[in-house]
Amino acid sequence: MTPCVFIIFSLLLLLTVTTTSSQLVRVGKGGVDADVVMNKCLDKEIHALLLFKAPLKDPDGGLSTWTADEHDCCKWRGITCNNQTGHVTKLEISNSGLVGEISHSLLNLSYLNHLDLSINSFHGNIPIFIGSMTQLIYLDLSHNSFYGTIPPEFENLTNLQHLQLSYVGRCRVEKIEWLSNLSHLEKLELDGISLAKQNHWVDVILSLRKLSYLSLEGCELSQVMYPYSSSFLNSSSSSSSIEGLYLGNNSLTSSMYRWLFLLTSNKLGYLDLSYNMLDGIPKYLGNLCSLEYLEISNNSAAVQFPDFLNNLSGCTSLSLQWLDASDSQFIGSLSNDIQKFSSLEYLDLSHNHLNGIISDKLWELPGLGLLDVSFNNLTVPSTYHLPSLSYVKEIYVSSCKVGPRFPKWIQTLKNLTRLDLSNTGISDTIPLEFWATWPSQLKYLNLSSNNISGKVPDLLSSFANGSKIDLSSNNFHGAILNVSSTLSLLNLSRNKFSGGISFICQIVDGFSSFLDLSRNIFIGQLPDCLWHFRELKVLNLGHNNLFGRLPPSIGFLTDLQVLYVYDNNFSGELPLSLKNCTSLISLNLGANKFSGNVPVWIGENLSGLYVLILRSNNFFGTIPLQLCQLANLQILDLSMNNLQGTIPSCFSNLTSMIQPRFSQDVKFYTLVRGVAYGSGIYVDHAMIEWQGDEHEFFNTLKLLKTIDLSSNKLTGQIPYEITNLSDLIALSLSKNSLFGEIPQKIGEMKKLLTLDLSRNSFSGQIPSSMSQMTLLNDLDLSFNNFSGRIPSSTQLQSFEPSRYDGNSQLCGLPLTKKCPGDEESEVPPIVGKSKSDAKDIDEFWGWFYAGGGTGFAIGFWIACGALLLNHRGRRAFFHFFDSCKDWV
Repeated sequence: MTPCVFIIFSLLLLLTVTTTSSQLVRVGKGGVDADVVMNKCLDKEIHALLLFKAPLKDPDGGLSTWTADEHDCCKWRGITCNNQTGHVTKLEISNSGLVGEISHSLLNLSYLNHLDLSINSFHGNIPIFIGSMTQLIYLDLSHNSFYGTIPPEFENLTNLQHLQLSYVGRCRVEKIEWLSNLSHLEKLELDGISLAKQNHWVDVILSLRKLSYLSLEGCELSQVMYPYSSSFLNSSSSSSSIEGLYLGNNSLTSSMYRWLFLLTSNKLGYLDLSYNMLDGIPKYLGNLCSLEYLEISNNSAAVQFPDFLNNLSGCTSLSLQWLDASDSQFIGSLSNDIQKFSSLEYLDLSHNHLNGIISDKLWELPGLGLLDVSFNNLTVPSTYHLPSLSYVKEIYVSSCKVGPRFPKWIQTLKNLTRLDLSNTGISDTIPLEFWATWPSQLKYLNLSSNNISGKVPDLLSSFANGSKIDLSSNNFHGAILNVSSTLSLLNLSRNKFSGGISFICQIVDGFSSFLDLSRNIFIGQLPDCLWHFRELKVLNLGHNNLFGRLPPSIGFLTDLQVLYVYDNNFSGELPLSLKNCTSLISLNLGANKFSGNVPVWIGENLSGLYVLILRSNNFFGTIPLQLCQLANLQILDLSMNNLQGTIPSCFSNLTSMIQPRFSQDVKFYTLVRGVAYGSGIYVDHAMIEWQGDEHEFFNTLKLLKTIDLSSNKLTGQIPYEITNLSDLIALSLSKNSLFGEIPQKIGEMKKLLTLDLSRNSFSGQIPSSMSQMTLLNDLDLSFNNFSGRIPSSTQLQSFEPSRYDGNSQLCGLPLTKKCPGDEESEVPPIVGKSKSDAKDIDEFWGWFYAGGGTGFAIGFWIACGALLLNHRGRRAFFHFFDSCKDWV
């Protein structure tokens, strides 16, 4: 071959190789670029995956890319292939919403080494065949709905490095010894699986020489009688390799420290003992020189905090960076011993019983970034002299003693990003320079529930993106001019702020979830810029002087759950766009000047409502039947309007007023320290007319089930179907033009506490079934046309006679008017007494008026004697008393 021909042949060969290479298929999870491969997904494995998918329910479309039309399964979601052979090596479909059982077809994925089916709804037994998938090095079945036993065949998975079976469902371990075969295991999670009968489980764990991460939360470890064998106590082979150990929620007492010692070594860096019953810690934990993270929160036994620090004061005091001892029973002081922990970056002692003055040595910790001592009895002096280089970024001292002066040392902390001084007894003004101390830096500021006064000059310059501001329940005054455009939470409620609220249009990033401007002196219209608030959950503008119409842009609040504009001067018809707010569960438009018909779309579109308050407006027309579609409704208040027509009989479809269930809390996810703002729950509240007075209900609002249609122009009869509302506790139909008789079965509404039918045109007799309403403690039937005898019962006779006024044909107690056939005696005989007894009582009353003080004493014992002798009356009285006490 000539050199020329050889060169030409070589070039052709090189071109062929290059062309072929350029056509090779790239594979990788989620379309991520990978090295070039020689083969596509194999047909056998495509078939196995489709068989796995076939019986599953997939409501979220997690496996929507798994189709026979796409011949390369390596491009399917959750699939990773070997980039040389094309074999499927990884199946990772965590949190995909899948429901069903695991198919045996997975056995045909012979080269699978990573299987993650976690956070789905797989059910049935955990398949035994998984124990035959011996190539697996990673197996995660956690957070599913399996039942039965963990297959001991898993002992064959000798290549496993990660085994995660936390909260797999109602599963148990028969014998834990099979774990000993998994000699390569590095991570083991068995959270939520009972090990109560697994004696010597510590021995099994110690046999896993490569194990570095162990999580046994909620495994009932306190019930194990013999957690370890005595042979391990003095054996050098018991040295643990564990670096992260999680033992929370096991009801452990300090007796566990005997076997915990076996699982600890100088390799241990993370220890979680939260949610137990520990009354302290042993000194050997203070000698773990690598321990950086210790969580001992939510323990129920009282512990002296100085003793706790002393037991940790070995080399652990030099390594510990994170200490979470919140929500426990720590007592004593935060003393100078804290200065020994020179590496501390995070210290959470909130919700304990610590007292005394916080040591100023705390502030000398060079790396301290977060301090939370809220909800203790600690005193934080306002005269601290802090080091100028303090690194602290987050301070939470809520409900400690800081006031009455505003702490000026706060301004020396130049690195602050989060500050909580809520409910700390401050009664002072804030220095103007405070608001300019942290330019574009603060992410969270909570000064609520103090007595702070003065103006707020600027809510713009100090705050970072996504910041949260809570100034509620103070005495701030003046106008709000500027706010940060990226606020995610703003609570200015219960102050004396004034001026307009156009500043809310400056919040334009669209991530705000909570806006509360209630109980101020704001005036003006609600600006039409609400399209900025697409993630808003709570909008509260109540108790101000706002006026005008609700703007059309309110319809953009599709995530809104609470709309509260009670007690303003809003007017006009409700905007049609409001029907787009389909997430609403509480709609309170009361005490305004809204007009027009009650919209039918409230019942058609806002199906989640549990509160609907339209009271004290100018609505007219009839009550729309569509309101009967609100199955979750618990509070319906249409009182003080101009409504006409009849009461819809379909109110019996309001099933939440029939069944003993209550609305879920309003949650919104504005994060502070990684958890939802406050308790993570918005405490819904409302002004409710209750037994003649207006009361504001907070935590108990969700317990109310009421209908108030009073002060309208309703006509017709009470529909008998309304007596089906057996869970209703208050019904007010007063001040209408209703007529006819009270439904005979009204006594079946046995949970009624309040019934007001006054100032109508009802007639006929009071139903005898009302004597069964033993919880009734507020009744008003006055100014109607009732006739006949008031039914005898302890309850109905207990009300003031004025509650029956204006019914000239009524007779019987508690009225003085006798019914036909009653004896002509001043005082009727006591129920259960004979006629001769009645004569004796009449004679007694004569002596009573003659005897003065002596008669009063005798009369008192006669009344008590009636309760002692009258079994039925006594039982009804104390049943009523207990019921009222329980309700309150």
